Amino acid sequence: MRMENLDVRIDKWLWMVRLFKTRSMATDACNAGKVKMNGINVKPSKLVKTDECFHVRINQLEKVVQVIDTPKNRVGAALVPQYYTDLTPPEEYERVKQLHARFEFREHGAGRPTKRDRRQIDYLKEFYPED
Repeated sequence: MRMENLDVRIDKWLWMVRLFKTRSMATDACNAGKVKMNGINVKPSKLVKTDECFHVRINQLEKVVQVIDTPKNRVGAALVPQYYTDLTPPEEYERVKQLHARFEFREHGAGRPTKRDRRQIDYLKEFYPED
């Protein structure tokens, strides 16, 4: 079921379909050049039209979305697929996953490492460099 296509600004649309937590974050992303259409930076005031594709940079993830429809208000997470198609290649998600895997992981609540733990960590880092 398609609703009538409303004139909605890109910053508001990005917020309504939950790509950004706040509208001001979406506006800042547009102003910083993190939202592009056909390789060209998009201003926050650009009106969204059906079937347009946008490249949105969210942290390290380069997400590609195609507009299906524009909601009247911010939608719940379950309803998001009705408004855009995620065209992001799976390799991009894998790349971001690998970036997060490179950092040290420590269980929440484990506290600071002891002097002995620190020596063991340094020893392992010497033999298994991150590069």
